[in-house]
Amino acid sequence: MDHIAAAEEQIVSERIRRKLEEVNASAQSQLSPIQDHINFTLQQAYFKCAYECFDRRRTQEEIANCVEHCSVPVVKSQQYFESEMAQFQERMNRSLMVCQDKFEASKLHKNRVDAAKDMEGCVNQSIQDNLDTLPHLVQRMKTAFSIRD
Repeated sequence: MDHIAAAEEQIVSERIRRKLEEVNASAQSQLSPIQDHINFTLQQAYFKCAYECFDRRRTQEEIANCVEHCSVPVVKSQQYFESEMAQFQERMNRSLMVCQDKFEASKLHKNRVDAAKDMEGCVNQSIQDNLDTLPHLVQRMKTAFSIRD
């Protein structure tokens, strides 16, 4: 029976891994307009602004201050994006840890096959709940960056 339970756990683990890959693909797809905005629109504005800083009439310190000033929007945007994504990832990790804890506890009460199936259901629900928040997160960032759809 242990071989069957181990095989079932392996199958469930593989399904969970595939589900997490789907989350990653969905997140990348939904977030690509924001990343494009940061990587292209804001970076382009930064380089144009920085180019204008290089004037022979300015001192080296004035040029450095000007370039630093130009970098503020892109740096702040990148930090905001990374912070939002870290919070999203942290929420996902916490909910998946709850599933893992439930799995460990249920292995004591149920057979391992049922416990693994329960964990898969928990993980699927957790992932779906987090995916459901992604469009709201994307819209909040689009609003923060003034990105029009």
